[in-house]
Amino acid sequence: MALTTPESDLKLKPIEAKVGPAQLIELASIADDMLALVRDSMLKPHPRKNPPEYTTTQLATLCGIDRARINYLIGKGDLPPGVAQGAGRGRVFTLAETRQWVQAESKIKKRPEGKRGRIVVVSNFKGGSTKTTTAMSLAQGLTLRGRKVLIVDLDPQASLSSLCGLLPSAEVDSDATVMPLIFGDQKDLRYAIQPTYWDGLDLIPGAPTLFSAEFVIPHKVAEKPGFEFWNILAPALQDLAADYDIIVLDTPPSLSYLTINALMGADGMLMPLPPKSLDFASAAQYWSLFSDLASSFEKRNFVKEFDFVNILLSAVNAQEASASVVREWIVSTYTAKVLPVEIPFSSVIGTTATGFGTVYDVSKWEGGAKTYSRIRDAYDQVVEIIDNKIVKAWYEGA
Repeated sequence: MALTTPESDLKLKPIEAKVGPAQLIELASIADDMLALVRDSMLKPHPRKNPPEYTTTQLATLCGIDRARINYLIGKGDLPPGVAQGAGRGRVFTLAETRQWVQAESKIKKRPEGKRGRIVVVSNFKGGSTKTTTAMSLAQGLTLRGRKVLIVDLDPQASLSSLCGLLPSAEVDSDATVMPLIFGDQKDLRYAIQPTYWDGLDLIPGAPTLFSAEFVIPHKVAEKPGFEFWNILAPALQDLAADYDIIVLDTPPSLSYLTINALMGADGMLMPLPPKSLDFASAAQYWSLFSDLASSFEKRNFVKEFDFVNILLSAVNAQEASASVVREWIVSTYTAKVLPVEIPFSSVIGTTATGFGTVYDVSKWEGGAKTYSRIRDAYDQVVEIIDNKIVKAWYEGA
């Protein structure tokens, strides 16, 4: 017997309209309008997005000195006094003031005269690996060690630019990204640098127009077979490295032409890797493709060497039964390249991400203080480890 659908049911289920270019444009417009509303209420773009303030206790910790030393130096008038808080002896310091103190009082080794800054790429094949959050947190944490940092957003999704308070689709023109350099219209990247709300941190923003690099670069190769498509960004980044202590590159979640250029231009690489089976498999594919690519460059007399390559276990959820198993896979595979610190999965990260920020953007966490401290301490350790690797390269490398 043939099955039929009652006519009354057909009336209740209208045929879905076709979706073509016009409908997609309308959908994109609606999404942009909604993002603008979200941005107004939560993103707080520059200059409305404000960095945190620091208490005397926090300042003492960052500088590695005690409160007595702080009070002595304030009395001498050598460093910013901050603002007295309440009736007690407590003070609060802006980020800029805090960085002045760190640069003056911290025992952290500074970049030697004549040495260029180091370039660190944060990369992963798979989305959802906390790549952009890691890049931004690393950059912010390094500024709190007195470093002058530039972050370069090479991802067409431009999430890093959003974390800096921009709405890329509306506020970032293609001419403000790396694209003029890719096209060959610019010889360096200084045209694209802009300050952020965070003292000591500059940005070269990203935008959806970065997708065009995946068409422009192959076209250049077709026109000129000997064109070094992997070496477009490196000379410009090396040039900028004279002006910054560290340049942090955030890349697309793919082995795209921009990712390849970032890898070839970097001195060090950090891969955030959640202990999940799909992420582990994706990382294995990444290394296979990248190693094949690097080997092919050797045949063209281009040998790439990194100061360091490290894996960061990220978004580690101890409640997931498979997490400990996959963690063992990762440690067994990458051995000493796995950093001795993990970033735990937590609602703290989810909450700050919803507000377009990181744990470093928080002046006072409204939730559980222990939970926040656990995440912040983990990132602090990552920052210190990477900074020490950079210092080693400065003092022992070329």
